[in-house]
Amino acid sequence: MPIPSGGFVPQHQKEYPGNATPFVLATCIVAAMGGLIFGYDIGISGGVTSMPSFLKEFFPSVYKKEELDTSTNQYCKFNSETVTLFTSTLYVTALLASLVASTVTRKLGRRRSMLFGGLLFCSGAIINAFAQNVAMLIIGRALLGFGVGFANQSVPLYLAEMAPYKYRGALNIVFQLSITIGILVANVVNYFFAKIYDWGWRLSLGGATIPAMIIIIGSIVLPDTPNSLIERGMYDKAIENLRRIRGIKEVDKEFNDLVEASKASNKVDHPWRNLVERKYRPHLTMAIAIPFFQQFTGINIIMFYAPVLFKTIGFHDNASLMSAVITGAFNVLATFVSIYGVDKWGRRLLFLQGGVQMLICQVVVAIFIGVKFGVSGNPAAQLPQWYAMLIVLCICLYVCAFAWSWGPLAWLVPSEIFPLEIRSAAQSINVSVNMFFTFVVAQVFLTMLCHLKFGLFLFFAFFIFVMSVFIYFFLTETKGIPIEEMSIVWKNHWFWCRFIPDNDDNDLEMAKNRQPPKSIN
Repeated sequence: MPIPSGGFVPQHQKEYPGNATPFVLATCIVAAMGGLIFGYDIGISGGVTSMPSFLKEFFPSVYKKEELDTSTNQYCKFNSETVTLFTSTLYVTALLASLVASTVTRKLGRRRSMLFGGLLFCSGAIINAFAQNVAMLIIGRALLGFGVGFANQSVPLYLAEMAPYKYRGALNIVFQLSITIGILVANVVNYFFAKIYDWGWRLSLGGATIPAMIIIIGSIVLPDTPNSLIERGMYDKAIENLRRIRGIKEVDKEFNDLVEASKASNKVDHPWRNLVERKYRPHLTMAIAIPFFQQFTGINIIMFYAPVLFKTIGFHDNASLMSAVITGAFNVLATFVSIYGVDKWGRRLLFLQGGVQMLICQVVVAIFIGVKFGVSGNPAAQLPQWYAMLIVLCICLYVCAFAWSWGPLAWLVPSEIFPLEIRSAAQSINVSVNMFFTFVVAQVFLTMLCHLKFGLFLFFAFFIFVMSVFIYFFLTETKGIPIEEMSIVWKNHWFWCRFIPDNDDNDLEMAKNRQPPKSIN
C-alpha cells in the first residue's frame, strides 16, 4: 500500500464569509513591510564586507589578503571569524529577542511587538552608521538583531490572523516579498554607495533607519487583529475590527469560533510546556524542521555574501555588486509567482518543485566552479565573460526557486498551523530555530568555503534532497483551510494521526453542531 503524500483536504471544513477588502489588503501590505528590515539587513551586510574602504578600516588583515596578496587561495581570501561575527551577531540576538517577543505578542498584542522591533532596529542602524571600531559595529548589529526578532515573531502572526482564509497564503507571502524588496534595495544601495570610497559604507548601514521608520509608523496606525483583541478580553473592539476587515456585518460564525478558541487558549497557563504534549507533536516538528531546512538550502550564502561570493569566483568589485543586484531582482520577481500560485496550487507543490530546481542548480554551480578553480583555487584564474554569466544564470534560477517555495512558505506554513493556545510560543520556536541556524550558517560559511571549496554547494544540495523527501512524506496540504480548523489536517495524515487523540475530532464536530453563543454587538 503506497504511503499517502499528505495532500488531504478536509471534507467538513468551515467556510467563513468575507472578502479581501481594500482595507484588509492595505493593512496586510503595511504590516508586511516589517519584512523590509530583515531583507535590508540580509542584503546590506555582504555588500559592505566586500567594500575595500570598510575592510581597510575595520578588518585590515582581510583587506590585505583580498587586495594585496595574490598568493592566497581564491576560496580563502575572506576567511575571517571577525568578519563572519559582524554578520552573524544579529542572528544570535534575534534568537533571544524572539523568545521575549512571544510574551510581548501574547500579552500586549502583535502591533506593540512590531513597534518594539522597529525602535530597536532603528537604534542599531544609527550606531552602525557612526561606528568607530568593531565593538560599535557588533553592538549595532546586536540591536538590529533584537529588532528583527520582534518583527519576525509578530508580523507573520499578524498577517495570518488578519487575512481571509481563502487569501491567507497570498497575503502572508507579501511579508516574504518585502524581505526580497529589502534585499534588492540593499544591493542597489551598496552598488552606488561603494563608489564613495571613504564613507559610502556608512550610508549603506545607516540606510536601515528608513525601513525601521516604516515599521514604526505602520505599527502605530495599524489595527490590532481580532484574535489578539479577543485574547486580551476586548470583545467589542474585536467584532468591530472583524466586520471592518471582512467587509460584511454577518461575522458571528467566525467571531464565535475565535471566542471559543480564545477560551480554550486562556485555559493554558504554560503554552511553552504545552508545546511538548503529544497532540502538538506535528506542530512542534514543523516549527523546528521547516526553518532548519530553510537555512540549509544555502540561500543565505547567496544573500549574505553575494558580493563576496562573486568576488571569490573572479568578479571585480563593481561586477560582484551588480551581480548581487541581478540576483536580488530575480528574487523579487519570483516571489510574485508564489503570491499568485500558493492558494491555487497549494503549499506542497511549490515546496517540492522549488526543491528539485534548487537541487539541480546547486549541483551545476558546483561543477562550474570546480571545473574552473579546482581544489587549489588558483587566484590567477580568470573567468571568461560567458562562463561567468552562466554561473550567475544558475544562481538566479536557484534564487527564483527559493523565492517561490522555501522562502515564503517557511514563514507561511508554520504561522498558519498553530492553534491559538500555543501560537505565540510556537512561532517563537519557529523564529528562534530560523535565527539560530541562520547564525550557524553565516558564522561558518567563509570557513567552510575555504575548506570545502566548490564542494560547499554539494553540501547544501544534499540537504535540499533530504528536505524535499521530508515535505513529500510529512507535510500535509493547508491551503483553503480556516486557521482555527487546522487540527483536522493532522488527524487525517497517514503518520501524524497517531499523535492526535480521537476526542479532538469529537470536539470539532460538537463545535460545529453547537448552538452558537450570542455575539457581542
